[in-house]
Amino acid sequence: MASITLQNIVKEYGTGAKAVPVIHNLNAQINDGEFVVIVGPSGCGKSTLLRMVAGLEEVTGGLISIGDRIVNDLEPAERDIAMVFQNYALYPHMSVFDNMAYGLKIAKVSMADIQTRVDKAAGILELRNLLQRKPRELSGGQRQRVAMGRAIVRDPQVFLFDEPLSNLDAKLRVAMRSEIKELHQRLQTTSIYVTHDQIEAMTMGDQIVVMRDGRIEQTGSPLELYDFPSNQFVAGFIGSPAMNFLPGKLLVNAGQCQVELNDGLKLDLPRPVQGQNGQPVVFGTRPEHLSLVNGAGISAHVAVMEPTGMDTFVACRHEGVEFSAVFRERHEFKLGSTIHLQPDMARSHVFDAGTGMRLVA
Repeated sequence: MASITLQNIVKEYGTGAKAVPVIHNLNAQINDGEFVVIVGPSGCGKSTLLRMVAGLEEVTGGLISIGDRIVNDLEPAERDIAMVFQNYALYPHMSVFDNMAYGLKIAKVSMADIQTRVDKAAGILELRNLLQRKPRELSGGQRQRVAMGRAIVRDPQVFLFDEPLSNLDAKLRVAMRSEIKELHQRLQTTSIYVTHDQIEAMTMGDQIVVMRDGRIEQTGSPLELYDFPSNQFVAGFIGSPAMNFLPGKLLVNAGQCQVELNDGLKLDLPRPVQGQNGQPVVFGTRPEHLSLVNGAGISAHVAVMEPTGMDTFVACRHEGVEFSAVFRERHEFKLGSTIHLQPDMARSHVFDAGTGMRLVA
């Protein structure tokens, strides 16, 4: 096991005046044994960053260290890492055993050692009764476990996962999330996991790195990002359903702060925030932090209802802005009707309308 240090990482495609920067002076520290999830929208640079750690992409600038070694100039095979891809990358003509053992055979590991390592990994992943099958005889989840087993037998310092669950159906993704997390808890190997799915990030990561446009927006634990997003982008990306955002202005009077929404509704903030009276702001509240009230609060026109059994999701509009709420109780609202919602002000957020940064005390 080893820590990973990313120092002033830059990645550009092309050279000279035509160079296109995709990673901008990025810094990150991943501690020994941590499971870190890199999450962000498509095109944010997360897979490119992972491939640079793996040695599959050249680093334009900066230093990548694994343990006490700078690995910029090392080939992938020399970095003591193992990577699990989205598409499994199994050899179709080989058995499960041979797929898991192939890398060790290339490295000229003794057959006895190979047998021991494969048997141990197969036991961890519950693959022992499948070792003689070909990939075509396996389900999607079983194939992904074989791909993970091939990584485990190498006993690497670092595991790298590049959206490994993207090809699986929803039910299987949930099961595999638990399996990968349990695997990490048993092996305690430093791991980087790339995904665009914030639910995977929230449920699996010790730490989450949120990226946008080749930059890190925020790093922290899942609940830290959920409760204290540094800006409007992180607030909207972390959490499902996404946070509601309503435009308004900040009112400051004798140390007391309010947000006045565009329809004139004034919401009392439980604590002062740094800002100027009349400053344009965006008020943020999560759908699960809204309560149904009579005749007060935020007026919302019901557009869509989605009962799931466990809860009820309601898509609304407020002053032309899409707005949603989630209720544990079951409701039967008529489409087009008006309901009134009271946000939990202690768990709400205020963002600067220009910069998107969260305003704090």
